[in-house]
Amino acid sequence: MRTLIVLAVVGLFAQLVDGSLGMAYGVTSSTLLLAAGTNPAAASATVHLAEIGTTFVSGVSHWKFGNVDWKVVARIGIPGAVGAFLGATVLSSLSTEVAAPVMSLILLVLGVYVLVRFTAFGLPVGRLGRPLRKRFLGPLGLVGGFVDATGGGGWGPVGTPAILASGRLEPRKTIGSIDTSEFLVALAASLGFLLGLGTQGVNASWAAALLVGGVIAAPIAAWLVRHLPPRVLGSAVGGLIVLTNTRTLVRSDWIDQGENPARFAVYAVIALAWAAAVAYSLRQHRKAPTDVHNDARRAASVAVGEPA
Repeated sequence: MRTLIVLAVVGLFAQLVDGSLGMAYGVTSSTLLLAAGTNPAAASATVHLAEIGTTFVSGVSHWKFGNVDWKVVARIGIPGAVGAFLGATVLSSLSTEVAAPVMSLILLVLGVYVLVRFTAFGLPVGRLGRPLRKRFLGPLGLVGGFVDATGGGGWGPVGTPAILASGRLEPRKTIGSIDTSEFLVALAASLGFLLGLGTQGVNASWAAALLVGGVIAAPIAAWLVRHLPPRVLGSAVGGLIVLTNTRTLVRSDWIDQGENPARFAVYAVIALAWAAAVAYSLRQHRKAPTDVHNDARRAASVAVGEPA
């Protein structure tokens, strides 16, 4: 019973972060299951089974709060589902020891860009309202879905920074659309695992506990992302991307040579820089709140083709 309560709490906080920042549910939950001794395929299958419910509730909540661009959901979600199904079916024979650091390096560069862009300049309104093309969203979804299924998480870390970096979709709609499209990814991955593993190794009670916590947090996160200032939200997302992928790189075979206390100093420096960036963004938002509202109105005008 204690394990189920802990899993429910983990699911709650993981979904709160995922729903408000567009990532981290799968990574957090999968890490806990792996620490408990679950093999990677079963851990990913359990998490994706829970995500069918959490992403559905999260998507509905984001839709009600106006955080979803349905064209983006369709253009990235369908390829994402294909990638997730393929990733789930080959996970048992796929090694990610080399692929994970490479992907983390790419995401780290994107994370630094997002962090600096939003902290220093705020919401990028110059291209807001211009459509995200299928030739961009299609491959992004395919890669994101594959990484998500094979790594037990990754849909948000792949999709969110790439769309934010494009500057064509405001942060809250980026997060809402990524979270909503993740339902298709979770469903396809679960079907792939069902065909590849059957029910072997999948702990239904653990999935249910993660689901309960995530369902409770989903509407709260959807409300939170609507009310957070875009500049602050962008800084928060960028810092999370940088910290998460730096940790992956430091612990990879590329860098890690055993227990090295210096890694904690690296984490501390990044965490302090992240906190300073968020604090700076918050101060800038408070100094010019009318400018933020004007930016939002200009973005809305661009989106419907009206003069700003």
